[in-house]
Amino acid sequence: MSFALPLLRRLVLPLLLAPTLLWAQLPQPPEIAARNYLLVDVTAGQTLAAKDIDAPVEQASLTKLMTGYLVFDALRARKIALEQKLPVSERAWKMPGSRMFIDPKMQVPVDDLLKGMIVQSGNDATVALAEGVGGTVENFVRLMNEQAKAFGMNGTQYKNPEGLTEAGHTTTARDLATLSTRLMLDFPEYMHYYSTKQYRYEGTPASNSNNRNTLLFRDPTVDGLKTGHTQAAGYCLVATSKRDFPQVGQRRLLSIVLGAASENARANESQKLLNWGYTAFDAVKLFDAGQAAATPAVWKGAQNTLKIGRPEAIVVTVPSGSGGKLTTEVVRQDPLIAPFAKGQPVGTLKVSLEGQSVAEVPLVALEDVGQAGIFGRAWDAIRLWIK
Repeated sequence: MSFALPLLRRLVLPLLLAPTLLWAQLPQPPEIAARNYLLVDVTAGQTLAAKDIDAPVEQASLTKLMTGYLVFDALRARKIALEQKLPVSERAWKMPGSRMFIDPKMQVPVDDLLKGMIVQSGNDATVALAEGVGGTVENFVRLMNEQAKAFGMNGTQYKNPEGLTEAGHTTTARDLATLSTRLMLDFPEYMHYYSTKQYRYEGTPASNSNNRNTLLFRDPTVDGLKTGHTQAAGYCLVATSKRDFPQVGQRRLLSIVLGAASENARANESQKLLNWGYTAFDAVKLFDAGQAAATPAVWKGAQNTLKIGRPEAIVVTVPSGSGGKLTTEVVRQDPLIAPFAKGQPVGTLKVSLEGQSVAEVPLVALEDVGQAGIFGRAWDAIRLWIK
């Protein structure tokens, strides 16, 4: 399974939940039988369809997306290890709802607990991980809320790590998209857990082995992410798919369907959204990774020009068949005065379709440009004064 590289985050996140595209010929989404939904083109960082994405909703087991994020972060920081065995507390063992079926007699590796949490949606595995990373469930929940705040998830409040119904434990479709995207971009090395179709820990019921995300069994392009269900939340699914397209390569969409009527309905409505997004919109690659979107003049520099662009490909999404009508404009500070460091923000690429804004992509320096010598700087200072 191949997820987007972490390098994408600087491009995607500022654009991810910009207002849905507004031009006149915007395709209308299909009728979606859910209380809330959202479809995002992650590759382009654009919202394609949305309904009530800021309404507070009960999180159910979608909560486990944040729990997973913090566990992966602890793994990367080497605070825990995949092979490390964690104890199963009485609290974890007695968790109601969906379970991995572990008990206090067991010492379970983190790798298996992750599979139990993600594939089986086990509340017991989730609490064991929360205690292993945070020391206590309460401290782990504090870490969850701190991370949500850092992501700008202003509509989210965590009360527990597993998602059981609790007053004030709510989120929004918008926040779930932010979290899901960060999860994929920040931890690509752990995303295989979300595409695992079956898992059973030795000694636990075989009937509990299937991933609740039935789209993994229906659509080979779907490789995540998480289901959720409580009586109040209804049936929920955060699903992501990647498909190959000529000239663009892999294109990833993320669908969020909340409050569907059944397990089958949440899968059907998610599939409907994903298929519509791929067919109703085209992805257009404007610039390759590392390709200069512009090469403006530089003053007082060791060289006369500066290449600006993105370290990754710049891709935008437009209604099918309209890619040839796109126009671009580079907006930047003028004059550009050295020095510049590679990766330093320099300007913005504004992309429009028939006068309507499609995207605004931050541009950065693609190279280092040092200062000129004292005489070069003095000469350019005179030229700028005359200019």
